[in-house]
Amino acid sequence: MNLPPVLGAATSAYQIEGGRAERTDSIWDMFSDQGRLANSGDVACDHFRRFGEDIALMADLGLDAYRFSISWPRVRSGGLEFYQRLVDGLLEKGITPYATLYHWDLPQEVEDAGGWPERETVDDFERYVTTVVDGLGERVENWITINEPWVAATLGYIEGVFAPGRSDWRDGLAAAHHMLLAHGRAVAVIRERSPRARVGIALDCRPSDPASPADADANRHFDGFRNRWYFDPVFGKGYPDDMELSYAKRGRWDGSVVQSGDLDAISTPLDFLGVNYYTSIKVQAGAEESEKGSVPPGPNPPRGFTEMGWENTPAALTAFLERVARDYGPPSIVVTENGASYSEWPDDQRRIDYLRDHLGAVSEARDAGLPVDGYFVWSLLDNLEWTSGFSQRFGLVHVDHSTQVRTPKASYNWYRDLIASTRR
Repeated sequence: MNLPPVLGAATSAYQIEGGRAERTDSIWDMFSDQGRLANSGDVACDHFRRFGEDIALMADLGLDAYRFSISWPRVRSGGLEFYQRLVDGLLEKGITPYATLYHWDLPQEVEDAGGWPERETVDDFERYVTTVVDGLGERVENWITINEPWVAATLGYIEGVFAPGRSDWRDGLAAAHHMLLAHGRAVAVIRERSPRARVGIALDCRPSDPASPADADANRHFDGFRNRWYFDPVFGKGYPDDMELSYAKRGRWDGSVVQSGDLDAISTPLDFLGVNYYTSIKVQAGAEESEKGSVPPGPNPPRGFTEMGWENTPAALTAFLERVARDYGPPSIVVTENGASYSEWPDDQRRIDYLRDHLGAVSEARDAGLPVDGYFVWSLLDNLEWTSGFSQRFGLVHVDHSTQVRTPKASYNWYRDLIASTRR
């Protein structure tokens, strides 16, 4: 296979760190305290205390790079030293750090002041980014500003199923705009304070097709709702006209949240685009703002589906990467998340099959001349899968969350051998 030069694995702070007593609370802590998570993130994978053990696993795996996120609440509590030690440990093992500045764990204090629907949160984020880059900028050269703003805005502020659990379209679209603006502001801060840095954003996607010819309009709306509302402004196209009109007709959007200079800031050129990909979808009329698939989550999905109920569609990954290159022209593309939830271990052959097929899709994109320069498996560890708790297992490494014992799975060994084969 024509593999990218950077092969890595990814995690996020709230999903693995634990160490709640050593930081201020995030919106996910409050969500947990309200009983809205299947399991608590107070300990999670105890990575806060066991990061040395996890770095050893990464080194044995042979990772080129490790993508992790920095907890804004931990930094707010003076905990930047933890990330300094983490980064030092990675560099000692020859593993390149890719640091994500926001992976959904908004400090609860910031949410109490209005959260992402308020413009002041952008200013708070800019101050936080300045602190982090000043503390890590000499050792971290690859930065991801915001992870999956669609999820944070839509599930957190529109549908209310993720933290902070609010349900208001106008708030959600304001939150989305302010996250994108925070991204643009962060790019400027990073480049000013760490001139050698490479900066990107991680946008999740859901490629789609109409379920029938009669569903073409519904499919276009879904694509605007799910993909174009985020990709277009990041690449200088502004918000899609058709979606602005549709949202305005429904009383969701009047554009007043967008101030002079915002779109220019949002479209600050990137060094790379992160694409998070898991599955694709068929869209039907009447369900043009729904991701609900034909298979529910569960431990015994039909062949070709993961336990999240997501269909394995690697060809759609190749097609979406081609679309991104054609429509937006990023200088570099990194698949910043790709993986599958399967509960069996240690022999997790279905995960191996999923990863092999999707790395094959990435290889096809590279064969076609697309600038796909990195690939990160989600995830290094079986972590806290948000509202699903520990029931959904994406990890290359099995974690017994009662004892915190780590056990590499067959997929870990497969990925280790694949990485080793690229270095011969």
